[in-house]
Amino acid sequence: MTAPLFPTGLAGLADRYDTILCDVWGVIHNGRAAFTEACDALVKFRAGGGRVCLITNAPVPEAQVIRYFEPLGVPREAFDACVSSGDATRYELSQRPGKTVWRLGGDEGWEHDRHLYEGLDLKFDDSAAADILLCIGMRDMLNDQPEDYRAELKVGVENGLPMLCANPDKQVRVGGKLYWCAGALADVYEDLGGQVIYPGKPYAPIYKLALERVAEMGAPARNVLCIGDSPATDVRGASKQGFHSLYVGTGLKQHGANFEAEVTDLLADYGEQATYAMTGLRW
Repeated sequence: MTAPLFPTGLAGLADRYDTILCDVWGVIHNGRAAFTEACDALVKFRAGGGRVCLITNAPVPEAQVIRYFEPLGVPREAFDACVSSGDATRYELSQRPGKTVWRLGGDEGWEHDRHLYEGLDLKFDDSAAADILLCIGMRDMLNDQPEDYRAELKVGVENGLPMLCANPDKQVRVGGKLYWCAGALADVYEDLGGQVIYPGKPYAPIYKLALERVAEMGAPARNVLCIGDSPATDVRGASKQGFHSLYVGTGLKQHGANFEAEVTDLLADYGEQATYAMTGLRW
């Protein structure tokens, strides 16, 4: 497998692309504060005529993703649009009018996650008597483990419920600590023999929404660069869509002194090939 190229910054690549699809958590912020260099790089790319659509596996709508940017220090000038796995999940639910949904997760309560389904023609029964299992995440993100849910998920599998996974990510870094996400529960569900539907990265629905948003800006995307910190979602998603990718090391993986060797090995472990890699997004 060919190693990625290791540019010093985005400036040397910018003129090759008219559109960037950029991951959010782990690339432009860590849940506590913005990565200033990364945000500045996107601002400068846009100033040169490029378009930036943020593309995140957050299981919430676009407006909710953006709401946290100002307190974290992410400038509005860093992006043109934002598309989330929550947006793609809502679309998938809208295609199932009249169905009954089992909601799993939501450690802040269903009021927090209502945007995924509010206003849709759906019913709710948070048990295996439903038609589909909507997995949003852990009930207690700070303390729960995926295996804690195995017995409960087994009931859903035995009843033939497909799982709609609102966030394909398995883990997310908040500050210096990793927490489990809905994707880890989806792994357990598939291990039990269940069917999982993924609207977010690395699957096509979220990319389709992102490219539609870019086209609404005046012209379709022709040369796309996907930026992200996850080989399994960002790099793999770019490859599946036929786009170039830039892996950055500010998210899940903490790198040592030999970044180039570590990233090459990391990508090989996932069976993925990034076009470029940098320790962090910078101009």
